[in-house]
Amino acid sequence: MPLTACDRSDGKKVIRIGIKFDQPGIGFKKSGTYVGFDVDVAKYIARELGYSEDQIVWKESPSKQREAMLQNGDVDIIVASYSITDARKNTVSFAGPYFVAGQDLLVRKDETNINGPEDLNGKRLCSVTGSTSAIVIKEKFSSKVQLMQQPGYAECATALFSGIVDAVTTDDIILAGLATASRGRLRLVGKPFTAEYYGIGIKKGNKKLAKRINEALKGMIKNGSWKRALDDNLRGTNFKPNSTYNPPTPKEGE
Repeated sequence: MPLTACDRSDGKKVIRIGIKFDQPGIGFKKSGTYVGFDVDVAKYIARELGYSEDQIVWKESPSKQREAMLQNGDVDIIVASYSITDARKNTVSFAGPYFVAGQDLLVRKDETNINGPEDLNGKRLCSVTGSTSAIVIKEKFSSKVQLMQQPGYAECATALFSGIVDAVTTDDIILAGLATASRGRLRLVGKPFTAEYYGIGIKKGNKKLAKRINEALKGMIKNGSWKRALDDNLRGTNFKPNSTYNPPTPKEGE
């Protein structure tokens, strides 16, 4: 199922997939290669759509740029810890979900005063530009929290290390990878307070593609590849996905 024009000298078509480059365990660029759960999901979908791994062109998709990248045709699909929301569905469509995360908090290992989102009044909280995570906390839990936005998760983690902020917020599966990468300096609070349904971002209204992606995801879940990908990429994080929601039933966008 070709999605793009011929972009290679040998005439083979390619699929351009947006992922994160700065989320250990999810989407991470490491020495010129790409690893993580989202990467494995993306490879599986691409294969089911008729593309070999060498026909994939990986594109970094920062949170604030995802909708524009789909609208402008810079990517064909986005697999980048991309929560399905009504606001986003005004401009793009989704297939999936392929995972259900929960919003949580990352703090320094010796932090004892932050045990949930209600403990953040007067505290400094970092989130990534384009993410809705910090707004949820300010509107629903701690109206006096001080918000800081950074372009990426690595910058938020650095701000937390250095004491510039008191906590970082995003989805638990992302924070678990950051905690592991910190080698014990940071820890996950471990009390998720939302349900975030991760979808595959596609151009608005493409129901045919959504259906094909959903069929691929159902197959990945059924044959065990989904669980293997999750286990392989979360090994060492001590993170356990919520079994009430996972694995989900992919039916969005059809």
